Amino acid sequence: MRFTICLSALVLCASSAQVDAKTAAKHTAFQLNETSWTYVDKKMKVRESIDASGNYIENAVSGKHIDHGTAVVKGHKACFTSAMTKEGELCWTTPRNAVAIGHSFVTTSDKGQKLRVTRIKYTQLKMPG
Repeated sequence: MRFTICLSALVLCASSAQVDAKTAAKHTAFQLNETSWTYVDKKMKVRESIDASGNYIENAVSGKHIDHGTAVVKGHKACFTSAMTKEGELCWTTPRNAVAIGHSFVTTSDKGQKLRVTRIKYTQLKMPG
């Protein structure tokens, strides 16, 4: 009898922890740092990674370097400042919650451009040398 009660309590605690983990994931705020994304822009498939310090590198999947600079989340927007252009900061809409690896969403820039971006496993990109 004692074994059954202990086993039942263990199962209840384990299932409660799983529910809490799922709930916490749904309520985690969107973040950029240490994430990687793919998208298609002007018929070019692009891979972009943002490191822990908020520096981004954007390369074509073919290997061509496209852009790099800094990225920061401001409210519900991801804002990028290129080190290669003089455009200044360009912001894109983000979902309120974290995006799981393999999931995608449509983002809209301050200029009205729309892109479907997909989160992929984080890969630190390097500047071409």
